[in-house]
Amino acid sequence: MTEDRTSRYRKDSLTLVGAVALGTGVMIGAGIFALTGQMAEMTGNLFPLAFLSAALVVSFSAYSYIKMSNAYPSAGGIAMYLKKAYGSTLTTAFFALLMYFSMVIAQSFLARTFGSYTLQLFEISDSSLLVPTLGVALLVVAFLINLSANSMIQGVSSVLGFIKIGGIVLFGIVGVVVADSTEVNFSAQNLDTSLTGFLGATALGILAFKGFTTITNSGSELKDPHRNVGRAIIISIALCVVIYALVGFAVASNLSLQEIIDTKNYSLAAAAKPALGKYAVWFTVVLAMLATAGGVIASIFAVSRMLAMLTDMKLVPHSHFGMPGNIQKHTLVYTVVLGLLLTAFFDLSRIAALGIIFYLIMDIALHWGVFRHLRQEIGAHSAILITAIILDLIVLTGFLWVKISSDLLVVGVAVTVMLLILIGEALFLRYHPVESDENTSQP
Repeated sequence: MTEDRTSRYRKDSLTLVGAVALGTGVMIGAGIFALTGQMAEMTGNLFPLAFLSAALVVSFSAYSYIKMSNAYPSAGGIAMYLKKAYGSTLTTAFFALLMYFSMVIAQSFLARTFGSYTLQLFEISDSSLLVPTLGVALLVVAFLINLSANSMIQGVSSVLGFIKIGGIVLFGIVGVVVADSTEVNFSAQNLDTSLTGFLGATALGILAFKGFTTITNSGSELKDPHRNVGRAIIISIALCVVIYALVGFAVASNLSLQEIIDTKNYSLAAAAKPALGKYAVWFTVVLAMLATAGGVIASIFAVSRMLAMLTDMKLVPHSHFGMPGNIQKHTLVYTVVLGLLLTAFFDLSRIAALGIIFYLIMDIALHWGVFRHLRQEIGAHSAILITAIILDLIVLTGFLWVKISSDLLVVGVAVTVMLLILIGEALFLRYHPVESDENTSQP
């Protein structure tokens, strides 16, 4: 039987509010609930400033995505942007798959964060095997929700998004108000590692913002996509800058640096206890559960659509494996299965490291493609594109230096996975060449 490789998207089935909810769902879930402690571990008391540093880098990076989404909105998002820059080539396939795996990693990161926080209700250590078990269960539930109509996905994401944004802002305000001291010491503790540590923390902070890229995958289903994709990106980033700064300050005001590091997988819950007592811990944990659940739902929605677009482009192999339904259902299954494996076998720190390495490399490639081939066509300013590339390179170098010094294995895994993707795609495209598209630029 001939396989059905077509995708089906419902035009105008997503609103601007829904797109913002999907983006912030991924961003806030990762950025606040798990990365705060990891960033503090890297850069000490400077971690609130690292969030702001990451926001600066992301602001330059978002420029390319906004310009491209205004010109070429599609369900493929970044995959389509890379194709416009590099054509139907190995370059496009390789970097698009890096982004795909980065997004799958992000949903696994959220799933394990869900498990770590949930266990705080029962005062069980976050090293328990229940963490991946709960994360896997969340992915299964999110998969079932994603099998439903876009209206339900948007509705669930929007409700969870409003709850968590309101709850996190309340946590931040109350945390600062009731803190014994609102002074935060921004002095670096170790001059020998302060620069690389700060760059490493900035890289993790970028992981907290990169959820805005999921919005680019809504182009075929969002109302007025030529305007609203870019608007949703700007609104999402702006909301997160305010929320991250507020909560980072609240955590730093209520916990010592060592306490933040010791509770790095659930630092918001730990910060709530000295400020507001056990009931506040329950509130924070429930809030984290809702936020990470919403993030996983939003992430699966966007990631499966990106893989579907790559399949439509005939840049990746596809098999039904006997499954019924269209290609979007199949890519949904592949995405969730891969996420289940990562959630089950990788801890939070390593999942985050893999995600940021893949993302920054892809991000540099996208900016270069826009600069080299598309800047005149979409009206992009060269200086902003070059600045985005330089900032990404600086942050990536600092992060790799930190990881090579502290966890060489994760760097080795990242390099190995990238080589496997490159070799696998080279072989696939060699035996299944794609006809060139006259409407896309070639490298």
